[in-house]
Amino acid sequence: MIFIFRFLHFTFRRQALITVAICCCSFFSFADPSDTTITSTREDAIRFIETIKELKPSGWWPNVKPSLFLQNIKANIYEPLSLYEGSNTNFCSYAALSYLPLHDDPLGFAKFLLDLYKEGKAKYNKILFNPSQKIREATGKLQFKGTLDIRPAEQMWFLCLANRFKGYVNIFNHNYDPGDENTFWASTNYGKFNRMIRKIFNYKITARGSDLMHPWINDLYGYVSEKMKSGITILYLNNQYLRKKNHVTMKLALPTHFVILLGFSRAENGMINITYWDYGFRTLRQLTDAAFKKIIFGVTHCTKKLSTDE
Repeated sequence: MIFIFRFLHFTFRRQALITVAICCCSFFSFADPSDTTITSTREDAIRFIETIKELKPSGWWPNVKPSLFLQNIKANIYEPLSLYEGSNTNFCSYAALSYLPLHDDPLGFAKFLLDLYKEGKAKYNKILFNPSQKIREATGKLQFKGTLDIRPAEQMWFLCLANRFKGYVNIFNHNYDPGDENTFWASTNYGKFNRMIRKIFNYKITARGSDLMHPWINDLYGYVSEKMKSGITILYLNNQYLRKKNHVTMKLALPTHFVILLGFSRAENGMINITYWDYGFRTLRQLTDAAFKKIIFGVTHCTKKLSTDE
């Protein structure tokens, strides 16, 4: 018994020393000058993409038409808000996070997609995307998704994201089969969404919320208003109150959608004006404070990492 007590005492003491050492290292650590958010300008991207007049067919992506692929990339550069997640798909989270590179690093995003097209795999920053054969064969063949049908670059990107990143909502379906873009295979929970942004794009993120409960924020309007003053704000919400999704058959008071918040203000009548982007369009809605609180399950705020950040 004494031996067991001494062993446990030694173990806990050792763990405590390790914890203190880690904390001290973190306290005295300095920012890594290379740990910055990579950015580029729209002008950089335009100059680059206009040098490419045509693409050769890719053996990796047998169903992608080169002319449509190049046209799609150019459309994303010239009109980033035209990016479209498709009707009746579970791609909304991937479309929302795509807002970040399209506005802050369009050159890097365009080069990544072209490398992926030519080589069948590519890295975005430190994350390798190496899609399966099923993903490569499906890209370019999605149908009845609206404008997404003729936008193979977006199909490629969304399918690769869903294939590369997994959350607990994907636990029963890890491998793609035709039609899975409409199922839980393509779904994204809140933790997975924030993790994708951190890992792929290297942003500094503040996230408040969850998949099941509303965020514990006393003054939600004031909190969101403050976040809108810097960085990019993304709302995780129950979309059934804003837009009907035909493929969502269960009417639950749970979050189903991610949108980019573009405008946020108090109207003269006391209601909240929100302007948000999804499905390739800007939308203006007016809600009461109660309705706004009812639909919001998460607020993600993204700011660029600078070399001076600690």
